[in-house]
Amino acid sequence: MEMFEKHESNVRSYCRSFPVVFRTAKNAVIQDEAGRSYIDFFAGAGALNYGHNNDFIKNRLLAHLQEDYVTHGLDMYTTVKREFIKTFADLVLNPRNLDYKLQFCSPTGTNAVEAALKLARRVKGRTNIFAFMGGFHGMSLGSLAATANLYCRQAAGIPLQGVTLMPYPAGGIDGIDTIAYMEHVLSDENSGIEKPAAILFESVQAEGGVYPAPAEWMMRLRKLCDDHDILLICDDIQVGCGRIGPFFSFERAGITPDIVLLSKSIGGYGLPLALVLLKPELDIWKPGEHNGTFRGNQLAFTAATAALQFREQTGLEQEVIRKGEIVRDYLTSMAEELDGEVEIRGLGLFWGIDVKHAGGAEAAKRIADQCFSNGLIMERSGRNDTVLKVMPPLTIESELLMEGLQLISKTMAEEIGSKFISVG
Repeated sequence: MEMFEKHESNVRSYCRSFPVVFRTAKNAVIQDEAGRSYIDFFAGAGALNYGHNNDFIKNRLLAHLQEDYVTHGLDMYTTVKREFIKTFADLVLNPRNLDYKLQFCSPTGTNAVEAALKLARRVKGRTNIFAFMGGFHGMSLGSLAATANLYCRQAAGIPLQGVTLMPYPAGGIDGIDTIAYMEHVLSDENSGIEKPAAILFESVQAEGGVYPAPAEWMMRLRKLCDDHDILLICDDIQVGCGRIGPFFSFERAGITPDIVLLSKSIGGYGLPLALVLLKPELDIWKPGEHNGTFRGNQLAFTAATAALQFREQTGLEQEVIRKGEIVRDYLTSMAEELDGEVEIRGLGLFWGIDVKHAGGAEAAKRIADQCFSNGLIMERSGRNDTVLKVMPPLTIESELLMEGLQLISKTMAEEIGSKFISVG
């Protein structure tokens, strides 16, 4: 690793938690240069829902290269872009009766957030945005203003403006009626808070500590926006694309956001792609007002098309629900044996194990580090990084999923103390 430490910036992050040199990967297993294998409960921070080197997608990519299809096209019309749009409409939008236009921005999630905020402000003629405490939306200045984490915000170097952070119905303020609070803020001329152009939310706060918003809360949020002429923007960058079962994470609430943001696994193969879905009446852009050199990632279009077809052909939504029940039951049983000292939260194949009452940040780091030593890659998140995230590829084999869960159980038994009894 000397080459990386000598030449790469100190800003590098994940490699500090997983200090080996990885070489190959297949589905839910990564192998390092020494030949050691690791079960992947990280999935590229949510960018690898369909696993590493998915054969169905890989064969499409190889054909794309073999046939010399366009590899870089800005926003020009191309064969593979048309195929993606058609597939997305046929398999995602039309079955859900969703009428969205597609905006391809630069290929990262933060740029999708930037585009959405810029558009909302133009449409409504207002500058303020409501986002939520605990939320994470990216690291460029506009999206960073909507990100709550102080460690991330402090790196900006300038004041972050234009966003008012509102309480989310989780994370220590569960007893507050956050919708009623926002209603009061919007209705009280002495609240001192400007009416926003949009409210930006995650249906499951991911980096905030795996907190699913109640379906009823999302329905009330939608009504609040309608009542006050505010756009509703759903950041589905990490928990969309089938991570919790349905393609969109907000489907469980039966709502339709005005704007939806996708990135990470929409690229299918870990390839960069970001997408803004917007209601047609909001499409007031003039040509080139929001652009980017790599908004036409042709290989990502091919991979994304294949991923959507793979999801449909393999019944992946039902598989995620089935595996999610396995994870829920296992982790719930695990938590019960700790007499409530560990909190379990999640949906589908996205779960958090919160050890804030069972050793806190130090315990979480010890558990994650020991899991890695035992052959499991798992990220931490949430306040003080006390939440262990269970986020494997959606395609993980059931046996490997159970092996990973048992590794967590064994490690927690060793690291938290003798009170814990390993499950399974």
